[in-house]
Amino acid sequence: MTKRMILAVVAVFFAWAVMDFVIHGVLLKAPDNATAELWRPMEEMKMALMYLVTLLSATAFVMIYGLLISPKSMCIGGKFGVLFGVAFGISMGFGTYYRIPGAGRCWFWTRFWNLVSIPLQTKFQNLVQNRTLVVG
Repeated sequence: MTKRMILAVVAVFFAWAVMDFVIHGVLLKAPDNATAELWRPMEEMKMALMYLVTLLSATAFVMIYGLLISPKSMCIGGKFGVLFGVAFGISMGFGTYYRIPGAGRCWFWTRFWNLVSIPLQTKFQNLVQNRTLVVG
């Protein structure tokens, strides 16, 4: 794996972690609290496992795009992100829905948005790396 791919994995991992916090820790906090009996208590949450799965998913996402998609462009990256987002959203959303009614929509749209936004984050990272956008 090249240095650029490793940086992309790190960027995707942190972007997903931040978006998950905003979505679940801020936007869906009230609905989550209203259905607290459906979830594990915070002290039983498998946070290390969640971060490991997020890292593995980010690695797969970056490697599929980096190694198998050619040519690369914002348009192709966007299409890849949408298709990957739909696949992840459907599998997680409906995998959750059959156990917890109503949860499927949240999972689908959360995963979909996380993956669709990655091409924008990648473009920003490329601008910073190419020094066409200076941050700080």
